[in-house]
Amino acid sequence: MKLHTINTGFFKLDGGAMFGVVPKVIWNKINPADEHNLCTWAMRCLLIELDERKILIDTGIGDKQGEKFRKHFVPHGEDSLLNSLKELGFGPEDITDVILTHLHFDHVGGAVYRNEAGELLPTFKNAIYWSNRQHWNTATDPNAREKASFLQENILPLQESGQLKFTMEGAEVYKGIHIHYVHGHTDAMMIIRIALPTGNELLYMADLIPSSGHIRLPYVMAYDMQPLKTLGEKEHWLRYAVDNESVLFFEHDPKVECARLKETDRGIAVDQTFPLSELLEQSYRHLT
Repeated sequence: MKLHTINTGFFKLDGGAMFGVVPKVIWNKINPADEHNLCTWAMRCLLIELDERKILIDTGIGDKQGEKFRKHFVPHGEDSLLNSLKELGFGPEDITDVILTHLHFDHVGGAVYRNEAGELLPTFKNAIYWSNRQHWNTATDPNAREKASFLQENILPLQESGQLKFTMEGAEVYKGIHIHYVHGHTDAMMIIRIALPTGNELLYMADLIPSSGHIRLPYVMAYDMQPLKTLGEKEHWLRYAVDNESVLFFEHDPKVECARLKETDRGIAVDQTFPLSELLEQSYRHLT
């Protein structure tokens, strides 16, 4: 198994919405806001090479949205999904699987592109796109509060192509890659648990814990549909990570890719932060 960070660029979201009930005087020290109260967030994806498979987790925001959308979310940065794959020597045709943790636009936007004829097509023509039926039903018939996050042009072409496949809670999609549902942020979002050669695991946290600044239990996004449920889910997975010495992978942290956790008098907190490449070096030393 080989793991690669796939950087797809940055975007901006309201800092208050990202930190919920936590006062700005506190969260602004974690991720300082601009003059419009917007904070910069990464859209960091993961590529897993496993035997003959190239498995991509999430796809970033894509580049097919119009000017109004761009003004709201300010996608920026030099990185893009396809360029990051190209730097590793891969083209879109090499990807065999795309696991979509959930179908909000900043996670699924890159899964579909618009060709020169204006058609919306899957970016990865040879890939299986993995979602789950419970979340798919929510995304294709969304409630009014969440509707703006589920852009149908990012979603329906996957089904129309015949490349969409549903997984299930607790499933092992491929050897060492397990799926677990959480429901606080959105219905049946998927946390990905990946077995490492070192014997511990990498946890792809998606939007349950979007950054290292969201480790403390009260730091729950206002975007979450069921914030009290998020609290319980965070508590479960933070405890799991400490007890099993798991490494957390952050999709939205603008600087920190991975972290180990520790128990403190004030609860579970970040112990060490490091890039994924450092974790891979440790895995290589373990194998040799």
